[in-house]
Amino acid sequence: MQKTITIKTFQRECIVDITRELIDVVEESEIDHGLVNVYAHGATAAIMIQENWDESVQKDMVRLMRRLVPRGIWLHDSHDGNGDAHLKAGIIGPSETIPIQNGRLGLSTWQNVFFCEFDGPREARHILVTVIPSAKD
Repeated sequence: MQKTITIKTFQRECIVDITRELIDVVEESEIDHGLVNVYAHGATAAIMIQENWDESVQKDMVRLMRRLVPRGIWLHDSHDGNGDAHLKAGIIGPSETIPIQNGRLGLSTWQNVFFCEFDGPREARHILVTVIPSAKD
């Protein structure tokens, strides 16, 4: 099963919790055991599993990426000014794969799945969710 989630982002750099949307897709699939792959369309976005208890972790991640990859110093900036966004997305990566256990996302208590925006705001960001059943489902 595949489904596309579409979200809107409101800042140039932000981290958006998409866990609820993924839970809905897994429930809709009616698969008890397998894998769910989450893939961010676009070369300036990423997917990350991270702490869900306190949003300071997400804010710290944005701050860390800004310090590691500052704006305005990259060769690609001469094309469209977003060289840093491409590099940040490349460091984090475009996808995550999560086990499905007993019909639920196999995340730990303190984990959620986040869409990482590095070149916003955007009216529509697309996230492809692929649910793959295990051999016994």
